[in-house]
Amino acid sequence: MRNREHLDAVIKAYDVRGVVGKDIDEDFVRDTAAAYAAILRSEGESTLAIGHDMRPSSPALAQAFAEGATSQGIDVILLGLTSTDELYYASGDLGCAGAMFTASHNPARYNGIKLCRAGARPVGQETGLSEIKDMLVNGVPEYSGKPGTISEKNVLDGYAAFLNSLVDLSDIRPLVVAADAANGMGGLTAPAVFAGLPVDLRPLYFELDGTFPNHEANPLDPKNLVDLQKFVVEQGADIGLGFDGDADRCFVVDEKGHPVSPSAICALVAERYLDKFPGATIIHNLITSKSVPELIEEKGGTPVRTRVGHSFIKAEMAKHKAAFGGEHSAHYYFQEFWNADSGMLAALHVLAALGKYEGTLSEMMAQYMRYEDSGEINSTVKDQKATVQAVLDGMADKIESVDHLDGVTVELKGTDAWFNVRASNTEPLLRLNVEAKTKEEVQQIVDEVLSIIRA
Repeated sequence: MRNREHLDAVIKAYDVRGVVGKDIDEDFVRDTAAAYAAILRSEGESTLAIGHDMRPSSPALAQAFAEGATSQGIDVILLGLTSTDELYYASGDLGCAGAMFTASHNPARYNGIKLCRAGARPVGQETGLSEIKDMLVNGVPEYSGKPGTISEKNVLDGYAAFLNSLVDLSDIRPLVVAADAANGMGGLTAPAVFAGLPVDLRPLYFELDGTFPNHEANPLDPKNLVDLQKFVVEQGADIGLGFDGDADRCFVVDEKGHPVSPSAICALVAERYLDKFPGATIIHNLITSKSVPELIEEKGGTPVRTRVGHSFIKAEMAKHKAAFGGEHSAHYYFQEFWNADSGMLAALHVLAALGKYEGTLSEMMAQYMRYEDSGEINSTVKDQKATVQAVLDGMADKIESVDHLDGVTVELKGTDAWFNVRASNTEPLLRLNVEAKTKEEVQQIVDEVLSIIRA
């Protein structure tokens, strides 16, 4: 029996995450595994694949999870060191549920679990996490049957071959690719995926080290891209790729060392899928640039707007049979990849496009960058709901329309500008995103909204 208040803090909207030794330990993980295995068994599932990242705590936590799952009669396949999208590949290819031990971009003291059902189908609050939480509070049902077995399997070569079967780079011009793995799992997966391609891979921080000695494994924060930006220019690279800790996200830097907006990458990959599947549906979250749905419609596709978060995107991917989905945070989702996200697969698409383009990456991407944006700006607040209302009240005379799909998305009168303010699911934060035609307009809106949020 466990405390619900503790569980509410650790079991988030679409994963389990916390500080090792304080929020998460081997006993907690073992119990969580038993609860998940009981659910799987009740649904007729028999097998669970477990992968883990390079954090010092990950191997022992993965082993404890295996023990908990087998205690409920579920057979376990230990994958060892994997990226999160490699775990999704295993779940899809092997047709079994999955558990990935990682805290993604969080500091070394954190760890967590991303769960999926067979075929990489997501597990979130409404699709299993709440049920797991209830079992941990009330007790996991006893199981008196035969324990499950534990076996080991390395899927890295299969994962690399599968990604390369989806994007043909065999006849592109040679490219110099600088990549920053941030001492995360990209240091293992990138060499395997790029082996044999006409790509000169220049590695930065490829040594697996879950203490992150060089910088945080969070490329969404601009300070963590600085080393890659410098490295791209030093190496004379055609492109830079920046991965997060579990390598399911990929950020792109152009040959000048300038970051490329993930929204522009969304638009590029969407265009490639619309060329491949004319009229296809493409998912985008509500923080991506307006240029994404604009381009989708121009190319004859159907854009579908959704909330932020992988479990929401994956659900919409399945519901609409979408070919591709993208988020502002550099999560990219592919129908061909069991609707799961893979930064590496997105990177291959960018390389394929660049390898057939005669100019530079910055020239190629200019057509997809129609607006300026603020990036995500976080503010700590005491009362999220009241602060959002204060923003709406303070901006009332400038508001054209308000959308409540995820926080508030505000269209401003007489302009193409918009902003979104939404509450963090895990912290007392409000997240602000602004887009407009010019940097000056973006900054003006940012200043005005933040003056209310931080008053």
